[in-house]
Amino acid sequence: MENEKTFNFLKKSGSNAPNSGRATGSNRWLGNDGSMGKLPPQAVDLEEAVLGALMIEKDALSTVADILKPDSFYKESHQRIYGAIINLFANSEPIDLLTVTAKLRSTGELELVGGAPYITELTSKVNSAANIEYHARIISQASIKRELIKISSEIQRESFEDTTDVFHLLDKMEQALFTISESNIRKNFSDMGALMRQALDELDKKKNNTDGLTGVPSGFSALDRLTSGWQRTELIILAARPGMGKTAFVVSSLRNAAVEFNMPVAIFSLEMSSVQLVNRLISAEAEIEGEKLRKGSLAPHEWAQMHHRINRLTNAPIFIDDTPALSILELRAKCRRLKAQHDIQMIVIDYLQLMTGDTGGKFGGNREQEIASISRALKNLAKELDVPVIALSQLSRAVETRGGEKRPQLSDLRESGSIEQDADMVIFLYRPEYYGITQDETGNSVAGIGEVILAKNRSGSLDTVQLRFVGKYTKFSDLDSYYSPSTAPVDRPLPPVANPISSFEGQNPAGTPGNTTFRSKANDLSNFDYTGPTEEPPF
Repeated sequence: MENEKTFNFLKKSGSNAPNSGRATGSNRWLGNDGSMGKLPPQAVDLEEAVLGALMIEKDALSTVADILKPDSFYKESHQRIYGAIINLFANSEPIDLLTVTAKLRSTGELELVGGAPYITELTSKVNSAANIEYHARIISQASIKRELIKISSEIQRESFEDTTDVFHLLDKMEQALFTISESNIRKNFSDMGALMRQALDELDKKKNNTDGLTGVPSGFSALDRLTSGWQRTELIILAARPGMGKTAFVVSSLRNAAVEFNMPVAIFSLEMSSVQLVNRLISAEAEIEGEKLRKGSLAPHEWAQMHHRINRLTNAPIFIDDTPALSILELRAKCRRLKAQHDIQMIVIDYLQLMTGDTGGKFGGNREQEIASISRALKNLAKELDVPVIALSQLSRAVETRGGEKRPQLSDLRESGSIEQDADMVIFLYRPEYYGITQDETGNSVAGIGEVILAKNRSGSLDTVQLRFVGKYTKFSDLDSYYSPSTAPVDRPLPPVANPISSFEGQNPAGTPGNTTFRSKANDLSNFDYTGPTEEPPF
C-alpha cells in the first residue's frame, strides 16, 4: 500500500515514463536505471490509523503511551501530531479532532502537518481503537529497525577510518544498542496469582536452607545473622569517613563470597588500581603486612606463607575493573556482559562519588542532581540483573565537627539526599580508636574494634555489629575469629591451648612449652595444620 502511494506521488511529480520507478517488494524500490534501492522500515498507514484512533477514543492513549514516543513515527508530521496529543494528555485536557487541531494551531505547526483537512482525514481512517496496541507495536518495531540501521551505518563508516580506536568503537556500539533496548523494551505488570506462586516457590526453597542465608553471604557471622546475606535486587550503600576501612570491609566481604562460597563477584575500583586491590587481597589472605608487600621486604618463610595461602584466592571468581571516571552507562554495559558470561552474584562500586552520570549536561553542572541520577541508576541495575549492588560512599565533614563519639548518621551522606532514598540498606563503618577513643561506656577496650551500623534496612531491623579490624593486614573478620596479643581486648581472654590461634610470630598464646598445633583461624581463611616446636614459625 505504501509503495503504491510512493508510486502515485512520483507520477504526480511528473515522472510518467514507463520505467520511472516501481515497487518490487517490501521496503525495496526499482529506480530508473534498474538499480535496487531501499526504503527505511516504516508503517505509515498504521501510523495514520493509530493517530486517528487516539482522536476518536479518549482512553486509547493509555494503551500505547508506554509503547510509542514521538520519534517512533516515521513521518515528521505524524511526530508533531502525536507530540500535540501527548501534550494535551499531560495537561489533563480532552483529546479529539478539535483539541488537537487547536493545539497545533497554537504552536504554529498546523500547516506543517498538512492543515485541518489532513487531521480530519486521519479520523476517517478507523472506526475504533480495537487493535491500537497491535498497530502501535508494529510502529515501534519499525522505529527500532531504523535506529539499528542508523547505528550500523555509523559503525560501518567509522570502521573504514584508519584513525578509529576499535575498542572505543566496540564500547560505543554496545552503549548505543543498550540505549535502544532500554528505551523501547518495558517490563509489563504481573498479576497477583503469578506473584503469589513465585513467592511461595521462593519460601519453599528457603525452608531447606539451614544456615538462614537467603542472599549473598558477607562471611561475617553476626552481620549475616542480622541481614541473612546481601539480598538480591537491593542497593546497599556503605558509607564512612576516609580511613575507616570502607575498601577493607568490602574487599573482605567479596573475598568471603568468592572464596568460601564460590560466588562470582565483580568490583569496579574507581579509586585504586587493580594491582593495588590485589595486593590488599594478598595481604589479608596471607596475613602479611601491607607495608612489607609494598616494599617487597619479605622474609623467606613469609614468601612460603604467601604462596601457600593465596592458592584459593588465585582461582576465586573475582572480576576487577579499575576504569577511572566510569560512567553509569559503561557500568551497566559491563555488568550485563559479566552477568551473561560469568553469572556474577554481587557488584561492588568503590566509590559512588567518583562515577560520572550520563546526563548530557541537562543538570547544568549540579553535582547533587547528577549523584541522584547515579544512585537511581544503580538501584535499577540491581533490579535488572537480580544481584545486590554495594556502592561505597563518602560522608560529609559534618561528622568531624560534631562532639562526642562522632558516630555517623543518615544526614551525613554526602552530596545527595536521594542516596538515602534510593538505598534499600545504608551501612556506616565506625572505628572509635580512629578518634582516640580507647574504651566504651562500660570500660571495655575498643582497640581493633570496627562497628558496622545498620542505619537503614528496608527488609529487617536496625542494629550495630562489632567486627575485628586488623589494620596491618587491612582486613575485617569476626570478632571472635582473630586473636593476637596486640589486638585482643583486655576483658576478653585468649583461646585455650587446645585450640590456639597463631599470628605466625612463633608465639604460644597459652605459654605451654613443647610442641603445639598451630591452626590459623583468622576469619577461617585456612584449613592447614602444622605440628612442630613452638619457637619455630610454621613456614
